[in-house]
Amino acid sequence: MNKLEQDLKNLITKDPTVVNENANKDSATFSTMRDLTAGVVSKSYALNYLLPEHVAQAHKRGEIHFHDLDYHPFQPLTNCCLIDAESMLEQGFQIGNATVTSPKSIQTASAQLVQIIANVSSSQYGGCTIDRVDELLSKYAKFNEVKHHQIAEKFVSPADVDAYVDDRVTSDIEDAIESLEYEINTLYTSNGQTPFVTLGFGLGVDKFSRKVQEAILHTRIKGLGKDRITAIFPKLVFSIKKGVNFSEKDPNYDIKQLALECSTKRMYPDILNYDKTVELLGDFKAPMGCRSFLPAWKDKEGHFENNGRCNLGVVTLNIPRIAIESKGDIETFWRIFHKRMTIMHDALVYRIERIAQATPDNAPILYKNGAFKYRLNDNEQVIDIFKGQRATLSMGYIGLYEAATVFYGPEWEKLSRAKAFTLDILKVMKEYQLKWTDTYDIWFSIYSTPSESLTDRFCRLDREQFGEIPDITDKGYYQNSFHYDVRKDITPFEKIEFEKDYPYYASGGYIHYCEYPKLNHNLKALEAVWDYSYDKVSYLGTNIPIDHCRKCGFEGDFDTTFKGYQCPECGNSDPKTVDVVKRTCGYLGNPVQRPTIEGRHKEMCARVKHLKDTTI
Repeated sequence: MNKLEQDLKNLITKDPTVVNENANKDSATFSTMRDLTAGVVSKSYALNYLLPEHVAQAHKRGEIHFHDLDYHPFQPLTNCCLIDAESMLEQGFQIGNATVTSPKSIQTASAQLVQIIANVSSSQYGGCTIDRVDELLSKYAKFNEVKHHQIAEKFVSPADVDAYVDDRVTSDIEDAIESLEYEINTLYTSNGQTPFVTLGFGLGVDKFSRKVQEAILHTRIKGLGKDRITAIFPKLVFSIKKGVNFSEKDPNYDIKQLALECSTKRMYPDILNYDKTVELLGDFKAPMGCRSFLPAWKDKEGHFENNGRCNLGVVTLNIPRIAIESKGDIETFWRIFHKRMTIMHDALVYRIERIAQATPDNAPILYKNGAFKYRLNDNEQVIDIFKGQRATLSMGYIGLYEAATVFYGPEWEKLSRAKAFTLDILKVMKEYQLKWTDTYDIWFSIYSTPSESLTDRFCRLDREQFGEIPDITDKGYYQNSFHYDVRKDITPFEKIEFEKDYPYYASGGYIHYCEYPKLNHNLKALEAVWDYSYDKVSYLGTNIPIDHCRKCGFEGDFDTTFKGYQCPECGNSDPKTVDVVKRTCGYLGNPVQRPTIEGRHKEMCARVKHLKDTTI
C-alpha cells in the first residue's frame, strides 16, 4: 500500500491525525469529508510532483513545514486577506449570474457582506477580515435614518420624531448585526467549514458606528439559538485607542466596558492596541483572519492602503530540530540554520511562481469583482497586484523555547543571554526577510506561526529521530512561536513584559495570550491587564473558561476525562448537552465534536500548550 492509499484509508477510518487537524471542521459531514479527501490527494500530488524535490523532502523530514498542502500548490490559491468590502458595497459586484448593486440600508449591506465573505472564503484557503466594520456599516445606517424620518414626518408628532427615528434605526442595526452573526455561523464554504472571518471594530465615534459596536457586542453576549451557545465566528477584534475608548473621559469608554463584559462571557473580543500597532506596522489595521498582519503600504497617490491586500502563504522552520542537531554547539546551530533558510527561500519562491500561474477567472470575486480592490481584465496578470511589496509571504517559525532549552536549560527565560539568543534567531531571519523582499518585490514577513497541529507534528518527528529529550521532545509538543513556557506560573503582566520584544522582528504575524479564571464580577481585573498592555503589545487575546452545561446550568471550565469533557457540577458528558469552547491558536473551536480519545486528548494538549499561562 503506497502513501496515498494509506492516507485515504486513514481518512475513511477517521484516523485523528487526519480528520482532527482543524478544530472547526466537523469530519462527520459529507461536505467536510469531501474536502478532506480532495486535500489528501492534493497533498500527495504536491509532494510527489509539484514541489522542488529538496523542499518536499525537507517537509517530509520535518525540517520545514509547507503549510496548507491540501490546497496549495495543487491550485494557485492565496492564503488570507483584508477584503475591500467598502469598494465592493459602493461599486457593486457580481457573484455567479447575479449582479449586486450598492445597498440602500444596513440590513442589505450586512446581507451582502455575508455573501462576499462566503465567496472570498471559498476562493482562498486562509482567513479573511472585514476591518472597521462599524464605520463601514454606519454609512448604510444613514439610509435607514432618512427612510424613518420620511415615515415619521407623516405619522409621528413633531415632538416625537427624533425619538421614533432613533428607536427604529437602533432596531434596524441590531437586526442587521444579529442576522450577520447567524448567517455566518450557518454558512458552509467549499472547504467544509464555517468561514474563518474576523470583524475589526471599535474606532468609530459617530452615533451609528457606536450603535454598530454595541450591537456586535450585545449579539455576541446573548449567544446563538435557544441555548445561547457561544458563536465561534466571526472572530471579534476590538480596537482600543487613547482619546476614543481607553479611559473614562473618552467618548467610547462605555463600549470598552461592554467589550470587557463580552470577553469574560464569550472569550472574544481580542483587543488591538492602536498606538503599538502603528509603531510595529507603520499604520493601523486588523489581522487577516488569525494573526497575519500586513505592513504599511501606500498607493501611487501616497495613501495608505490595506483593504484588498493579502498573504500568499506560509513556510515554517523547525527551530528545535536545528538546536537538537547542533548538540549544544552554537556555531553548528547557525551553520545548520543558514542551510535551512536556503530551503525556506526555495519553498517560498515556489509559492510565488505557482501563484503567478493564476488567472482572473480562477477567482472572479478576488480578481474581477473587487475583493482584492483591482478589477482585472482577462488578459491582465494576477501577480501584478501582489508586486510592489503589496502582498506578503510568510517565514514562519516555531519552538523558540525548546531551542533555547538546548543551550541554556529549561528555566532559561530569566537569563538575559538566553532571551537574547532567541531574539537573535528572529534578527537573522529579519536579515533574510529584507534581502528577499528587495529581490522579489513581494514583502517577505516573519510570522509567529499559529501551529495548531504543527506543534505535535514537529515534536513527533523529532522524538522518533532523537528520542525522548527532557523538556524538549518528552512533552509531546513544541511551544508555539515566542510564547512563554505554558507549564510555568507567571502573571499576565510578567508574560506581556517577557513577550513584548518579539513582534518587533516578527511583525508579519503575532498574538499574545493571558488566561484567567472566571471574571464576570471583576471586569476591573481584566481591564487592568488590557490597560497595562496598551503601550507594550499590539494584539492581546483573553482566555477565560466559558464551557456551559445545559443540564445544570454550570458555566466555567469542564473537566477533561478519557470519555471527553465532563461538567464538574453534575457529571454530564453528553456532547449534545455540553457546550465546550476552547481557543485553538488564534481562534475558538468546539473540541467536543471530536469523537476519538486521541482527538480529545490532542485538543486538551492544544489548550495547555498554546493557552495556559496564568490566572490573576
